[in-house]
Amino acid sequence: MRLQDARRDHYRKLAHEQGFRSRAAYKLKELNQSYRLIGPGFYVLDLGCAPGGWTQMAVKLAGNQGKVMGVDLSYVEEIPGAQIIRADIEDEFLVDEILDYFGRKVNAVICDLAPHVSGNWTIDHAKQISLNYECAKIMDKVLMHKGNAVFKVFDGEYSMEFRDFIKKKFSRINMTKPPASRKQSSELYFVCLGYTG
Repeated sequence: MRLQDARRDHYRKLAHEQGFRSRAAYKLKELNQSYRLIGPGFYVLDLGCAPGGWTQMAVKLAGNQGKVMGVDLSYVEEIPGAQIIRADIEDEFLVDEILDYFGRKVNAVICDLAPHVSGNWTIDHAKQISLNYECAKIMDKVLMHKGNAVFKVFDGEYSMEFRDFIKKKFSRINMTKPPASRKQSSELYFVCLGYTG
């Protein structure tokens, strides 16, 4: 078995043992260990949350005093400690729903979303970056000053353009790939700290 496959299986097994819906939960855990995106008592918005691994991890990281909401177009089974809403991130009424639930702006916005992959890389990459721009629009309305965000990015021709766009809104931005990401995967994570608006 190649090391890569062994590692993937390790995360899958871990997710199964610890009750997480996907091994992606560990990507958020690792990003949080490096950058402290989410702390106890944080209010966290998870955009594109299906199947719910990141939402589950966010609930764990934010603790009893925190509040977490997951949003996805697909049906997501309930997650204890989180509010799940089925909605399109392009829905103009979504921001009101988010702010109604939290009652104030949030400390962190996390986005691990991907489009339904067509197999045509150029199309999939462009669509995924376009979804990130939609998430950034929501983020601008709901993230508090000095808040944090993370965006998954399919690396390609529009990645740096998106990075330059998002960089203007934060005091610090890091491009990273957590160990739980597959080596051959083209995904990167933009970790954005200290929202300045």
